[in-house]
Amino acid sequence: QVQLVESGGGLVQAGGSLRLSCAASEGTYYTMGWFRQAPGKEREFVAGINWDTGTTYYADSVKGRFTTSGDNTKNTHTLQMNNLKPEDTALYYCAARTRYSTRSRSRADEYDFWGMGTKVTVSS
Repeated sequence: QVQLVESGGGLVQAGGSLRLSCAASEGTYYTMGWFRQAPGKEREFVAGINWDTGTTYYADSVKGRFTTSGDNTKNTHTLQMNNLKPEDTALYYCAARTRYSTRSRSRADEYDFWGMGTKVTVSS
């Protein structure tokens, strides 16, 4: 059974930084992603990384501020968030795809497993 556990959320002032981590149980993963869901809104893609190619990709709203990275030998995945804005406030989810892929995946239905989420609150 695949398990994903996020950590690193919290409360930060606008302009500040947070680093989220995701620890995945042993398994074979092809793509790891981060999504977020703000109250009253739909879950949206934030960032992803392809394990085979190392390619990273981002939502336009976070480009230049967020960086995703990972260690596929340890099944760990991180999201460095800088220059945070109040609109970044959300529950952040780690997601994993176990189906083979080498291309970018930004839809929630393209991922197979999800963590429980970690809350990020950015105050103005």
